[in-house]
Amino acid sequence: MNLLHTSRPPEPATEVERWVLDSYTELRSLRASLHKAITGELLPEGTPLDEIPEKVAVVATELATNALTHAHPPTVVQLLRTDTSFVLVVADEEPGIVPELDEDRPPGAGGLGMQLARKLALDVGWYTDGDVKHVWAEFVVPPA
Repeated sequence: MNLLHTSRPPEPATEVERWVLDSYTELRSLRASLHKAITGELLPEGTPLDEIPEKVAVVATELATNALTHAHPPTVVQLLRTDTSFVLVVADEEPGIVPELDEDRPPGAGGLGMQLARKLALDVGWYTDGDVKHVWAEFVVPPA
């Protein structure tokens, strides 16, 4: 089992949008809202996402699910923007639960969220700030 590196996300970054989740039912609306935050356009029901918004949405769902499963609500999801990247940050109030990357876990055994994040993002890390743990993932800004 591997631990993710402890570091803060790339800076300087500006907050694009923030979501506060209290339950798993809010994950569905997070996906469409992320698309709008990244592209500036509403996502019609049933429409597939483009590559970068899709990667961000998958990782956001995985990280937020981890936070909702292993910590108590609320889970805060932030989308930040640097000059060259989007940075997704998911925060929960369980700083003692360290994110782990279990590369040996068999398919279907759960716990693949961090593996997906590492595969889909440019970089993934985490840090604590007081009583809050932040797990982040960085993605390239899609071409205009």
